Amino acid sequence: MNSEFFGQVFWGNTIQAYCLFGGILLLGLLFKRIVSKFLSQLLFRLFRKFADDVKIDTFIDLLLKPIETFITLVSLYLAVNQLKHPLDVVCWHYHKVVDKVKVAQEFTLGELFDKIFLFLIIMAFFWIVLRLIDFVAHVFMYRAMKSNNKADDQLVPFLKELFKFIVCFIGFFVLLGYVFEVNALSLITGLGIGGIAIALAAKESLENLIGSFTIFMDKPFTVGDLVKVDGVEGTIEKVGFRSTVLRSTDKTTIVIPNRAMIDGVLENMTRRNYRRVKFNIGITYETDSEMIKKIVADINQFLADNPDTSDGAASFDSFGDSALYIQVLYLVQNIDFNAYLKIKEAVNFKLIEIVHQYGSDFAYPTQRTVSDTPKA
Repeated sequence: MNSEFFGQVFWGNTIQAYCLFGGILLLGLLFKRIVSKFLSQLLFRLFRKFADDVKIDTFIDLLLKPIETFITLVSLYLAVNQLKHPLDVVCWHYHKVVDKVKVAQEFTLGELFDKIFLFLIIMAFFWIVLRLIDFVAHVFMYRAMKSNNKADDQLVPFLKELFKFIVCFIGFFVLLGYVFEVNALSLITGLGIGGIAIALAAKESLENLIGSFTIFMDKPFTVGDLVKVDGVEGTIEKVGFRSTVLRSTDKTTIVIPNRAMIDGVLENMTRRNYRRVKFNIGITYETDSEMIKKIVADINQFLADNPDTSDGAASFDSFGDSALYIQVLYLVQNIDFNAYLKIKEAVNFKLIEIVHQYGSDFAYPTQRTVSDTPKA
């Protein structure tokens, strides 16, 4: 009786096929989270010795979503394949040349679904591989942060992007071969002039890639260094596959192609031993020469006694339109930028005291009008 009931056909499929369809789909949707966590924990055992400092929760958070997607797609594929109708419906007819003979072919709806599911399953698989690369990079980045070598902080993100690019490149040709049945080797060798055009179009990308390798070999800077490239100043945050990311002093993100980083004039201000400060102060013309000498002498004495400055020098420099200019020059040891600003501020306040101490003042642009009217 049961076999007769389950053997009844509705809309081209038996009741048993519909039950299998619903059962597989329901089990897949209900248990995908449990199975995903179990597979993630099982997969983590392969990385246990490698990632002994990293919690398993980080691994599960990265792998849970792609594994769930993979399980959902496999469950849906298995469930749909329990049905015959409408999968056996012919979508279209076409002709295919086999051994120089034109043969009529049919393409069913089921074969179309197979292609779609295969495409999505391959995508989900490579998504899992990309997340594994993210986890490995996370482990190396964690170790790099614990070390004193800043080059590691710069190398790990670059290698992460490089390997993810390689995986995406392989995934693209896997899709071409298995889903679209394209011979990837023949496609590459048959590009011909088109390949040359693509190579020319990718010229800048290739130059940026070579630039990134040059940066890692020459090491003109590391992550965290304050640099200036062709007048653009900022702190290195990341050296990527194509570009370098800087953070300016006003917290603006600046993205510079790697080619420009190696071709331009680059100044690594973090690696310099001192910061040089040079400026002029203008005092009024009413200041006599003896007073100027005393002001210059006091400034030199202050710079020499100041523990925060070195190689300080002040001198009467030039005659301006409205002021007598005294040049001030000193070096500040390369320390934190905020501390450097505080030292400059303290020096400037002291200069104001010294100038006012001798009854002089700072000049500002003035004009003197001379009357041509003769006196009575």
